[in-house]
Amino acid sequence: MKKTGLLFLSLLFYTLTGFGISLTIAANVGVSSFNALNLSLAGLFAVKVGTMTTIVNLCFLMLYIYLTKAKKPLAYLIQAIAVLSLGFVINFFTYQVFDAIQITHYASKLGLFMLGSIVAGLGTGMVLNLKTLAFPIESVCVEISNNHPIPFVKLRYGIDIFSVTISIIISVASSLPFVVREGTIISLVLLTFTISLTKKVFEAFIVKNNGL
Repeated sequence: MKKTGLLFLSLLFYTLTGFGISLTIAANVGVSSFNALNLSLAGLFAVKVGTMTTIVNLCFLMLYIYLTKAKKPLAYLIQAIAVLSLGFVINFFTYQVFDAIQITHYASKLGLFMLGSIVAGLGTGMVLNLKTLAFPIESVCVEISNNHPIPFVKLRYGIDIFSVTISIIISVASSLPFVVREGTIISLVLLTFTISLTKKVFEAFIVKNNGL
């Protein structure tokens, strides 16, 4: 498949990730670690969560630009477009589509959260599999890991721990609702499982069809 086709697919799965994130927010049983940070910051500064997600991702993108000494302008531009699209999708579904939906049954909330986690995991997994577009956080972690004796996994989990910690601090200090809840724990398992499963299925597809 041509690079333009891969880029289009990557952007499509990027936005699918945003849709999945919106589902987990609508479930109201907590969100994943990184989204907990974005949701708490959004509440603290009274902005939409998709907008805050874009801002935080752009901060990581700026860090990535600094780490790579601004040598990949096209990659930066594509990532910027992707994170702007992600924020737009999250805002659209969170505030325009799901805002009027009220779910009171706890089992239904859990079901919706699990569906959202699976969708987000599928989107994220496919973006990683296509290797055409990257998430700024992963790009930063890869760059640091390549230049320092720190494993990528430790860096990524470090960001998750930092995100959860800051989210809790904001909730306590500002009397905002806690978004680090049972959903946060579920997402640790379900997101990882979905991304891993997506990778296995994708690799099997590539082998069967002799590449893209």
